[in-house]
Amino acid sequence: MSWTQWLLVGLLIQVVHGVGTWRLYIKAGRQAWEAFLPVYNGFIFMKVINRPWWWLILLFLPIINLIMIPVLWVETARSFGKNSVTDTALAILTLGFYSYYMSYVIDVQYVENRDRNPKSSSGEWVSSILFAIVAATIVHTYFMQPYVIPTSSLEKSLLVGDFLFVSKYHYGARAPKTAVAAPMVHDTIPILKIKSYIAEDRREKANSWKNKLQFPYFRLPGFQKIKRNEIVVFNQPADTMYHMYKPADRYYYKPFDKKTNLVKRCVGLPGDSLEVRNGYVYINGEKNELPDRAQLQFSYQVQPKTRQFNPKIMAERYDITDPFGIINAQNTYRFVAISDEALSKFKNHPNVASITPIKEPQGQRTDGIFPDHPDYSWNNDWFGPIYIPEEGKTVDLNLEVLPLYKRIITEYEGNELRVEGNQILINGESAKTYTFKQDYYWMMGDNRHNSLDARVWGYVPFDHVVGKPVFIWMSWNGIKNPRLERFFTTVHGSGERVSYLIHFLVFLSLAWGFNKFRKRRKAAKSL
Repeated sequence: MSWTQWLLVGLLIQVVHGVGTWRLYIKAGRQAWEAFLPVYNGFIFMKVINRPWWWLILLFLPIINLIMIPVLWVETARSFGKNSVTDTALAILTLGFYSYYMSYVIDVQYVENRDRNPKSSSGEWVSSILFAIVAATIVHTYFMQPYVIPTSSLEKSLLVGDFLFVSKYHYGARAPKTAVAAPMVHDTIPILKIKSYIAEDRREKANSWKNKLQFPYFRLPGFQKIKRNEIVVFNQPADTMYHMYKPADRYYYKPFDKKTNLVKRCVGLPGDSLEVRNGYVYINGEKNELPDRAQLQFSYQVQPKTRQFNPKIMAERYDITDPFGIINAQNTYRFVAISDEALSKFKNHPNVASITPIKEPQGQRTDGIFPDHPDYSWNNDWFGPIYIPEEGKTVDLNLEVLPLYKRIITEYEGNELRVEGNQILINGESAKTYTFKQDYYWMMGDNRHNSLDARVWGYVPFDHVVGKPVFIWMSWNGIKNPRLERFFTTVHGSGERVSYLIHFLVFLSLAWGFNKFRKRRKAAKSL
């Protein structure tokens, strides 16, 4: 839905609210017209139900308003003496229309300066849980989101089992696009393993009423732009998962804020010319230099001198990722990911006869590599050159380059595209150029032969960007092996990682001690 359509929905809600509550406003000592005036009626309504004015702000925050609206229905009933469990249930089950019953059917009296505290321990628990969810959802959506590294695509920089805090405010917090969804979960409700939001799944039904419950894209201002080689969390553009527990096919539709979260390194920025040569990225003709904490990894074929060769032991000794190789008739192992640092040591082992890089030859086309078109003979190791689109920039459009930009034009920027003979039609009109509506980025993993990245699904639109990982607060190698040296370390930076775990524990101890001291001093003064 567009902003205009949502505005009309909002005005309709205002009318429904006014008609259902104006008599209650009068009984509370207010004027009838105050129930109909948008925004102002919200401030007055908070006074009527004896709640702080800032609750009104929560009603304008997507997802959070789904929690707050039923709370206000109940608060309205209780402000007019309807405190029973039955009243509470009716207020919720009638979707707030219980206020009509109070206004037009029964005679209720306004309870001025009512006690806002819950009348039972269960009520207190419910109240505490609700507002804990609200606070956590605000932090999760607009400030900081927890994330765990599931794969080894950025191994050495980020390890499988790293628990991250991802900043939403560095690049600007993105408001939720999906209007109706469960708070603090992504596309799936844990344990139940069902979809966590309301939206149609198949693209041929993308105009259904469910997909009308989508907000236009909106992002708060950030204080920095994405920098080259920064690690970024984003929604996978070509996500094919029905939800995280159920694969689907390419034609399943998901709102982009519910697509699977991925973390990769941004090697290409808007306006760049990018090329992959022999596995290495070149930007505008120059080889991309990664930060010192990053280590590229490639696949190698290892030929041992004897059969007394254990790939697992070798991997542990030389800190090799993804060590489980494939043995063939020649007693040769395939190691999926070896860094240059590990390679310099591993090749000198007395039981290693040879180590040969496994790379695809230039000019050989690999299926599934972007743009997955027969005219582009690209693979993981030899790719491009391509132009990374920049907002406001215009490119010439013809049948030769169309495969590179087709998904941008249709899926990311919402145009209708047809090809008739040699003519390209965009929204029914002949097009020989195209101007991009937003910035795009090129995201890749450092583990070059074991990373599902932009070489498969192409450009990442800025509206798919989630945030910037800033902090590793915990790290586990398996279930029982904590990596204490990675606890409370920064994601970006240079040199050896420094753990701030001891600093945090000292601060926590001091804060606990100060709080105990303050309470004792307060108790002593009250005697």
